[in-house]
Amino acid sequence: MKAVLLEVFRWITTFLAAAILALFINNFIIINARIPSQSMEQTIMTGDRLFGFRLAYLFEDPKRGDIIIFNDPDIEGRKLIKRIIGMPGDTVDIKDGVVYINGEELIEDYLGSNDGESYGPYEVPEEHYFMMGDNRAHSGDSRMWKNTYLAREDILGKAIFRYWKTPKLIK
Repeated sequence: MKAVLLEVFRWITTFLAAAILALFINNFIIINARIPSQSMEQTIMTGDRLFGFRLAYLFEDPKRGDIIIFNDPDIEGRKLIKRIIGMPGDTVDIKDGVVYINGEELIEDYLGSNDGESYGPYEVPEEHYFMMGDNRAHSGDSRMWKNTYLAREDILGKAIFRYWKTPKLIK
């Protein structure tokens, strides 16, 4: 009887340790995301699942072109994934769908579609970012948000790896 209780205790402690480790990793190391819309197509497709790295910006700042997971600046509790286009201090101007940063055209070889519209100019405040989806014709992003800019503190992690449908590193 003592041996059975000892074995049950070992199973319970192993299960609890695994659950605690999983919670720690999910809350402090990675963020799991499912892509519900077409706003990032062709880079990330509707229905894809990916991991973001929560510690990516612990020792370095976000960079233009990074795809990040963040808290929606307009709707509390909702998470979004977009690409950083405008950095703190930048002037972002969009003319006929072409993005200009501080007067220079931004080369974007990742675009899924371009809506051909004009927006801006936008002056990105310090500690904030201007975000856009790669599928511009189908992306609700900084151009449409009530709170135009994403605060640095609302960044949850950098998208790093798509594990479903087809595994691939996110660039």
